Amino acid sequence: MLEATALSDKGCVRSNNEDYCLIEQELGLYVLADGMGGAKAGERASRMAVDTVAEMVLLAHRRDSQVLISAVEEANRRVLEAAHSDPSLEGMGTTLVAALELDDSLSIASVGDSRAYLLDDDGFRAITDDQTWVNEVGRPLGLDEESLRNHPMRHVLTMAIGASSPLTVNYYSVGLRHGALVLICSDGLHGVLDASQLEKILRGGRDGTTLQEACRQLIEAAKNAGGPDNVTCVLVRKT
Repeated sequence: MLEATALSDKGCVRSNNEDYCLIEQELGLYVLADGMGGAKAGERASRMAVDTVAEMVLLAHRRDSQVLISAVEEANRRVLEAAHSDPSLEGMGTTLVAALELDDSLSIASVGDSRAYLLDDDGFRAITDDQTWVNEVGRPLGLDEESLRNHPMRHVLTMAIGASSPLTVNYYSVGLRHGALVLICSDGLHGVLDASQLEKILRGGRDGTTLQEACRQLIEAAKNAGGPDNVTCVLVRKT
């Protein structure tokens, strides 16, 4: 059995919140998106992508990894179509992480730089790989982490929902043991707090703190560190 909760905040700088998340406990589905684009386009893209994934999983005759990937691809098609048909939405897009419960594991599909992490008896680690210039170009070139943190290309995505077709969707399958805790978050969290800070807060969530309180602590920690972006987290725990 899985329990889950989510929390989202516009942060300390942005005037609106372009992040969007959804928990569909009956479907075993957990989705987060971080939108981008002018005016309200980012908000539109993130909500459209998340709602499309949920709709496709709900309508599927069978729930498996391919259903999840197809749902993300359909989200991409709809966002692209909406931007093409309405000039005010031109350039809109979104990252996305979607996790679907399948037996004792989570199938996870990701696009962009929102992330999923796992905390269990083996430690704390990232599940997803960022589709970014830093991860796919900068690190393979041998640039050190300090240079990457200050590089002018550090915020550039190599893939996003609504940016291109065909879409490259990263896919992962993670087994969950009793007590395992999964964090899904936007870069407003992981871009501000490092892995050790995330782990420290999550260990409280694993060892007795409620998921709601752990989410609140994550959001507050990001805001106390400046909160330069919208910040959203989804926590899923195997009970």
